[in-house]
Parts: sequence; structure tokens; C-alpha cells
Amino acid sequence: MKWLENNPKLVILLVGISIFLFNLDVIPVTIMEARNFITAREMVTDGRWLLTTMNELPRYEKPPLPSWITAIFGFIFGLDNIVGLRLPTMLMAIALGYIAYLFSLNLLKNKKQALINALILLSSFYVIAITIEAPWDIYTHGFMLAAIYFLYDFFGQHSLQWKNALLAAFFIGLSFMSKGPISFYGLLLPFLLAYAFVYKFKGFKIRNNYLHLMALVTVAAMVGLWWFVYVRLADPHAFLAIAEKETANWTSYNVRPFYYYWSFFVQSGLWTIPAFVGLLYPYLKNKVSHKKVYQLTFLWTVFSLVLLSIIPEKKARYLVPVLIPLALNTGFYIDYLIRSFKNRLTAREKIPVYFHFGLIGVLGLVFPFVAYFFLHDNLGDFWIFYVLSSTALFAIGILIFIQLKNKDLFKAFLYTITFIAVIKVFALPIAGALQKNPAYHNISDLRSTIATEDMEIYVYGEIAPELLWEYGSAIPLLNNEEQLTIPDTGQFYVLVSPVDESDFKRIFDTTFSYELKTVYDFNNNASPGAKGHKNRLVSNLYLVKKQ
Repeated sequence: MKWLENNPKLVILLVGISIFLFNLDVIPVTIMEARNFITAREMVTDGRWLLTTMNELPRYEKPPLPSWITAIFGFIFGLDNIVGLRLPTMLMAIALGYIAYLFSLNLLKNKKQALINALILLSSFYVIAITIEAPWDIYTHGFMLAAIYFLYDFFGQHSLQWKNALLAAFFIGLSFMSKGPISFYGLLLPFLLAYAFVYKFKGFKIRNNYLHLMALVTVAAMVGLWWFVYVRLADPHAFLAIAEKETANWTSYNVRPFYYYWSFFVQSGLWTIPAFVGLLYPYLKNKVSHKKVYQLTFLWTVFSLVLLSIIPEKKARYLVPVLIPLALNTGFYIDYLIRSFKNRLTAREKIPVYFHFGLIGVLGLVFPFVAYFFLHDNLGDFWIFYVLSSTALFAIGILIFIQLKNKDLFKAFLYTITFIAVIKVFALPIAGALQKNPAYHNISDLRSTIATEDMEIYVYGEIAPELLWEYGSAIPLLNNEEQLTIPDTGQFYVLVSPVDESDFKRIFDTTFSYELKTVYDFNNNASPGAKGHKNRLVSNLYLVKKQ
């Protein structure tokens, strides 16, 4: 274990590779990924690098930096290569863990606890999930954590001020260019409030750093806002319409009560119990090795939670900025357990410890039996992954119980990290053995069919981004908010979602005939009529003819 403690950066790299770089093509493309991939594809194929589009329509809701990065990887590896397109996001997630380590080391001057913090962050459930569910978030928060790392030195040091100010400004700007002010509000502002409460900016004199602060604000604004200014001037009508819609969403879309996020620590996944105990400030404040830093991470987490709770629009993935200080905060509890479990912990204090690690151990022991019970009929092509994952997780379960018996919490912690890595490397592919939707029909072949028949194809209403991505290119819309366009050709194809079908038939009933040719259903596992089946992932293909 000394080798691990002495090589923390290599450990972070190996864990990051295990969690983020394996089986990148197993999980289907999600709605947010599809939108971003389409934008990146149209950058390369149509040259829309600045006035970004999706299906050749303006898409200014999100700044373009992550799309630029993805487009470059798509150009290198292929625009239909899911592994290549997902690779930069995964590398950014690993970078997030590395930045968390550097920042923790700066705060604590303790390599072991800094490593613990980074590994908790890398293995937190929603940090992993966000790389697929909403991949651009990892960029904005990763860049902002880097900015905070340099800001901390800027406030606390009396040398290298220009370097720290300019680097902090540069990364703040990159964060803005990834997803606007999201991370500024959810991560940076809570940090500044927590820092003010704990350290009160002692030693930082504004009059001595006036030029540095001016440069910081100026460079951050230049790097982060130039694209918004350009689009506002180049396409003002679309920019203002999208901005108005996005602003309205904050108060009218996905509105949830103030307390919606109060179970936020559950989003850390296997770290739920340690994360909760780590937030019990009166219990832990006199047990940690760095009380002021613990106060900083605790208040940082709380302020982030409160600020996000104020916004009426709420989604589970919006909690990711809370999970970053939460991981650092949880590290204090894990460090305390490692230092004290053998000698100083009372019987009552050991209850959550045995429950947490014991639960993970039990999950490892029962995995082979539960997986076989539910999937045995469909394991034909996945036996190798089933055997590898079952063997590894069963062994980890035993090893965790052995370390609990030996009261070696650091090894139990590392086996928990290994548990998560094994799930990603060996168990994730078994998802392919889940019950399939018998009506599943991918749209990917339609483009070649249309080309063969020399026919035009259109969309009436909306088409799911996932379907548009699989189709492989833009599809013109027949209708938008302003007008309906009827093609001049005698016959053409139209894709219609179920929700728009009645309206489509009403319009084309009079002077057209239409025939349903096929139904494209992109629901992988849920059959039509079953819970979880999404109509938005269904599109009906009609052949329309003039009468």
C-alpha cells in the first residue's frame, strides 16, 4: 500500500482509465449527447463552427467549446465513432480527478488524503453518469475547479500573483465557454462565500492587487464572453429568441420545490453513508486533521446546495457541482476512519462503518447469483463478462470483509474503488443481456434507402435527437413556429412522432394520400406499452403522395 501512497498521480490515472475509458460504446447515445454530437458533426460537415446548429437550425443554448473539442476528435476518429466522440469527455473526467488531487494537496499538504478525495470524486455515481447523461457539464465544472485551484493560491500567496490571476481567469473563461454561467453560480460563487466565511480573505489586500483583479476580470470576460457577443451581432433574432426561451425555463420548466435537492448526498452513489456522516459538522469538526479546511469544504457544499435550491428549475444532474466539494468533505471522514478505526472509534461510531463497507461486501458476494437469476436466459454472448465480473466482485466482497476484520480501513476503501472499476470494466457489458424491445428498429439504414430511391425526406413536428443522430445527417422540417412548407415534389417521405401524428394527418388529409411504411423505435429495452417506453423515441415513416 505504500506504493499507492507514494504514486498518487499514477493511481488516479489507473483508476480514471478503469472507470472512464472502458466500454465506451456499450451505453446507447443519450439525448444530450445526441444534441452535442449533431452540433459537432455539422461543424465538420457544414463548417458551422461559430454559428452552431442542430439539424441546420440555430443552437445557441450552449456555448461551443466542448463541441469544438468533440468535432476535432470526430474528425480524427470518424464522425460516427461513438468511442472517439466520447473520448474527450472521459479524459476531462479524469482531469477533474487530477485537479481535485492537486487542489486537495494544496489545501491539506497530505498526499494520502488528497488521493482519497480524488478517488471519491472519480467514483461518485453522478460524476460518472454525467459523462454520458449531459457530457458538457464535466467540462464547465472541470475548468472551474482548475480556476478555483489558482484562485486559492491567488488569495493566499504573495508571489506569482500574475500567474495565478491570469490562469484563474483563463479557466473561468473556458468554463463559461463550456456551459455559460452554470459553474460560476453552482461552484465558484459558493467557494468564494465559503472562503470569505472561513479565511475572511486575511492577507489579501485589494489595493495591492487591484491590477491583478482587473486583469482577472478582463481576461475571464474576454475568454468567456466573446462568442456570445459574436452570435448576438451575427444572428440577433435567433440569439434573442433562444435567450428568452432559456431564461423562461429557469422559472417555468422542471420546477421543483426548494427541498428537492436535500437528498443530494445520495447522488454520490456508494459513498452515500460516508458523505452523510461527513456533513455532521458538530460530530466531525474536532476529529479532522485540518479543521479550517473542513469548514471550507463543508460550507462550500452547503452554499452550493442552497444556491442551486433557490433556482426553481431543478434536475438531478444539476447537482454535480455540489458533488465536487462534497467529495473533498467526505474525504475528511474517510481519513478519520483510517486513522482511528483500530483504536479510537467507539462501538456506536463503528456502526455506519460496518454498514457501509459491509453492504458493499455483500453486494459483491451476491452479484453472481442475482445477475444469473435475472439474466441467465440471455447470457449467451456475455458469459465471459459474467464470469469475469462475478469472480472479481465476489473476491472483492471477501477481501472487504477481511479488511473489516483486520480493521484496515484504507485497504477496504481501496477495494471499494476497485469494486466500482470492476463494474465499469467487466459488468457493464452484461447490460446487453437485458430484455430487448422486440419492436426495436434503428433508423440508421434509412439514409441509404432514401438515397437509393432518390426520394426527399422531411420531418413533421419534432424528431428525437437520438434518432436524428442515428440517421446521420440533417432532415428538413416541414413546419416550424412560423410556417408550414409543403414540398413541390409529387411524393416524399415524412417522419412523424406519435404526438404529432393527428396534426400531420389533419393537414395532409385533403390533397395528399399517405401510407405508413415503417415505424422506427429507438427504445432499447422497453417494449411498446411497457413502463419506460418513450414515445419521443418513436418515429413513423410515411410515404406522402399528391392526389
